[in-house]
Amino acid sequence: MIMNFKQHLVLMGFILGTLQASAQSKMTKSDSIYLAEKVVMQPFISKGTSTYKMPVIPEGYSVQLIGSDNLSVISKSGTIFTPLNNMTVNLLFKAIKKNDGSSMEIPYSVKVEGTYNNQGENAKPFVIPSLREWYGAKGNFVLTTKSRIVMDVKYASVLMQAAKVFQNDLLELCKIKPAVLVGTPKAGDIFISLNGNKEELGAEGYSLSIKDYISIQAAEYKGAFWGTRTILQILEKDALHRSLAKGISRDYPKYEVRGFLLDVGRKYFKIDFLRDYVKLMSYYKMGDFQIHLSDNAFVKHFNNDWDSTYSGFRLESETYPQLATKGEFYTKKEFIDLQLLAESYGINIIPEIDVPAHSLAISKAFPQIASKEFGKDHLDIKNPETYTIVENIFKEYLEGKNPVFRFKEVHIGTDEYAKKEAEPFRKFTDHFIKYVQGFGKEVRVWGALTHADGTTPVTSKGVSMNAWYNGYADPLKMKELGYPLISTPDGLLYIVPAAGYYYDYLNLKHLYEKWEPVVIGNVVFKMGDPFIRGGMFAVWNDVAKNGITAQDVTDRVFPAIQVLSEKMWTGTDTTVSFNEFSSKAKATNEGPGLNLRGKMYAKDSLVVNLPMKGNDEIRKLNHASYITDGNRKVLSFKNNDSYVKLPYNEIGYDYTVSFKINPSENNDANAVLFQSNHATVKLKQGNTSNLGFSHEGKDYDFGVAIPQNVWSTIAITGDNNSTTLFMNGKLVKKLTREKIPTGYKNDSIWVMKTLFFPLNTIGDSSNSFIGKIKDLKVFNQILSETQIQAIKEEE
Repeated sequence: MIMNFKQHLVLMGFILGTLQASAQSKMTKSDSIYLAEKVVMQPFISKGTSTYKMPVIPEGYSVQLIGSDNLSVISKSGTIFTPLNNMTVNLLFKAIKKNDGSSMEIPYSVKVEGTYNNQGENAKPFVIPSLREWYGAKGNFVLTTKSRIVMDVKYASVLMQAAKVFQNDLLELCKIKPAVLVGTPKAGDIFISLNGNKEELGAEGYSLSIKDYISIQAAEYKGAFWGTRTILQILEKDALHRSLAKGISRDYPKYEVRGFLLDVGRKYFKIDFLRDYVKLMSYYKMGDFQIHLSDNAFVKHFNNDWDSTYSGFRLESETYPQLATKGEFYTKKEFIDLQLLAESYGINIIPEIDVPAHSLAISKAFPQIASKEFGKDHLDIKNPETYTIVENIFKEYLEGKNPVFRFKEVHIGTDEYAKKEAEPFRKFTDHFIKYVQGFGKEVRVWGALTHADGTTPVTSKGVSMNAWYNGYADPLKMKELGYPLISTPDGLLYIVPAAGYYYDYLNLKHLYEKWEPVVIGNVVFKMGDPFIRGGMFAVWNDVAKNGITAQDVTDRVFPAIQVLSEKMWTGTDTTVSFNEFSSKAKATNEGPGLNLRGKMYAKDSLVVNLPMKGNDEIRKLNHASYITDGNRKVLSFKNNDSYVKLPYNEIGYDYTVSFKINPSENNDANAVLFQSNHATVKLKQGNTSNLGFSHEGKDYDFGVAIPQNVWSTIAITGDNNSTTLFMNGKLVKKLTREKIPTGYKNDSIWVMKTLFFPLNTIGDSSNSFIGKIKDLKVFNQILSETQIQAIKEEE
């Protein structure tokens, strides 16, 4: 069937005004109308067709295909790869009038017939992000102790790292460790090859065949690795982690950039946390991890005193040893090792050093280059020494055959500088783009060139722009200037924990139903626009020292990763509702070996029940012993070095932890009851006698002491907003977020008082509480006061 473009517009419910709105240049209205009447398009492609037939266009005009929102079905060259299922592909053409060079963009939707007219027998497995194409066979593949991971001999050296990671993941998830070898697969094996078609699959696509053996065919390492993540997610849903539905799939991303930014400049996160996030993001095929390495808090939160305002620069510097924040930085080796891990997991690390604003950490090290006019978080960009110092900072991480910044793209910040200095700012931005490119890198910047409007040219070649706020960078104008865009709209995708502005938790229902990367603020680009590289969401820790922990950040990030990985890999799928997606997503966790959310599961909500009568599930006793107390045994802690190791680490929100305790007299300050690698619960918080807890350098207490030499029943509940103490069945104190004045005028911040309850150790090797404890119960839900009262009455 062939129809002209005007007929197609009517069928699609468009009006001519929509056509004109998509124009990128000065093509006149009359020319647009003429084209709409005369252009003839091919709306349907039957299976087996190898090349898309270009539109028939009137004499005096030319047309070219510039974009496709499914390059694995219709490539930019017009090559067609027949999908497994019927699909609609959105194409973007550019029509040019030959005599004056005026042009316009023409979007067009094409229906492509698939190899199969249904999805086969086995239903498509639920994974996140969802499989783009699937045809189900009959029956199941079952992983056994005889299964092997077999690599194609031609690509074994490239694939070995992926195979080893996959092997360890299968051991963690399935308790099976398949042998890794090179050769020919047999029934029951998993075969991995890079024999896929690069034009069809791109860098990240793969084909998956689940038959008598599983086969992953990709064109590059990352595609093969994504295939292993899909297999793991399917296995995770099976009760025994052994079975996969047979079928075939082609899977590939709609957008190249699918990213997450973590602000470590305003809040320090340990390197192991970043390493865990690499694995978490990889499990959801989120390929870009931008690490915002330098920034500072707001001066108004620190009594308007720049010198006391919190700032962070997180990388070791040998050139300027005073630059890295003392006790809160990553060594260069740690950062290189993080990137090596990321490479093996298919993740790009995008390091960002933010200049010339957000730069208090730099000006503290070099006061002479701080701006006297705009504040010390602005560098003086008219001072030649600023250029020298900033060049040397970047140079240390970019030079040499094995630079500290290993990946091809580096972010140089360049946002929110004083508008008054637009021309010097543009000069600075252009200079450092070219400086970083001089080391063979491509550059990313924050959109700022509408705010900093001017005549000084800023190169766009080899530069991608985070489009975050249209008032700072009009995305349509930035496209005209040649900047590929990463959709990062602040009004949709910015998490600022407990700040009272932007989002504490993203509006995931809205994002699932209404957003994908072509939406940047109030501007909606055409599907398939090649200038939209993809999208990214962000956690900005604007409010320094507000009690938000790394665990609180994950509580916000994890559900967002589930939704946004889907939106940036697949786009908008109206066949699966948000409620259905959310319900099914609950069965998909963080990936093998991770439990960043502190989840604990059992046959019911009681996940730990340790009576402490002598036959408990305990890993180690050190100077702690079971003694008789009344008609039963209890655990006794007699010395400051008494402790018990439990087979857990912590429980995250929502939870109830109850225990019965009889402290001795004269316990020391900060005597430890429970601890993990993240938090400590103390019998006496500091020099008070009050029960309390500490994490990440902050201390909290409940304002009440546990009586000495008598048994008390303690219950503590925790959610993402509060931590609550019950004693002997009665509510004592609820610690919840609190508005605290900062000391400057009427300024205040919200301070959080949350707790992932520590369960790794009872007591401590040097400052344990002294006393007796029994009946530890942990629930993965918040119990009511009536239920807590019932625990108190048990014995």
